[in-house]
Amino acid sequence: MVRFARLVMLMPLLATASAFAQGKEEVDHDLYAALLARHVENGLVDYAGFKREEDTLDGYLDRLSRIDPERLPRAEQFAFYINAYNAWTIKLVLSRWPRLSSIKDLGTWFRSPWRIPLVRLGGRLLTLDEIEHGILRPRFADPRVHFAVNCASRGCPPLLAVPFRGATLEQQLERATADFLNDPSRYRLEEPDFYVSSLFQWFAEDFPQGVPAFYLRFARNGLRERLTVAGDRLQVRFLNWDWSLNSR
Repeated sequence: MVRFARLVMLMPLLATASAFAQGKEEVDHDLYAALLARHVENGLVDYAGFKREEDTLDGYLDRLSRIDPERLPRAEQFAFYINAYNAWTIKLVLSRWPRLSSIKDLGTWFRSPWRIPLVRLGGRLLTLDEIEHGILRPRFADPRVHFAVNCASRGCPPLLAVPFRGATLEQQLERATADFLNDPSRYRLEEPDFYVSSLFQWFAEDFPQGVPAFYLRFARNGLRERLTVAGDRLQVRFLNWDWSLNSR
């Protein structure tokens, strides 16, 4: 009976491995989708709920660890690494939940939480930094990734309540970026000063056209009009980052 129960639990993982052996080009994110739907609302995370279902999260992470992302099409691979980063960030927070008020509490004087080897992918043990700065940014060279990955802080672009998927990745990246940039709590325009998220300062090389030009690509309605009128007079400033945990 015990062996049968274990076999039943392994069936989804075996099915995933079999599908990839047969050349299937989509990753099954259904476990993660269900968790996000139950425990993420308006970008805030119910970590207590995730803790109660940590076994399900572990099942999803184990599923990802069995996939060879190099065999995936580009969009599916991009979505895979975004989801892996976000899901493993949740797992990292759960390692000390509820005894923390910021993800930075998980670091030490000698190592930040993003440099802890914990991400099991492709037979390797990686850090979150290696996923973001060693894979996502250089390989895909898409600045919208900064509005898709979530660092478990309130200053970070919010965690979506759905997984990223290859088939809808373009629309998801566009919406996540536009929603963040047009959120009045994420910028302040006091002409000529234009206060924006510090991520534009930290990753300035990913926005070679400059902050105002990038904003104009996504700005809506009144914000677009104000930026256009201000034009070259804009002076970009950076808001303080809120490192408090993005918990509900």
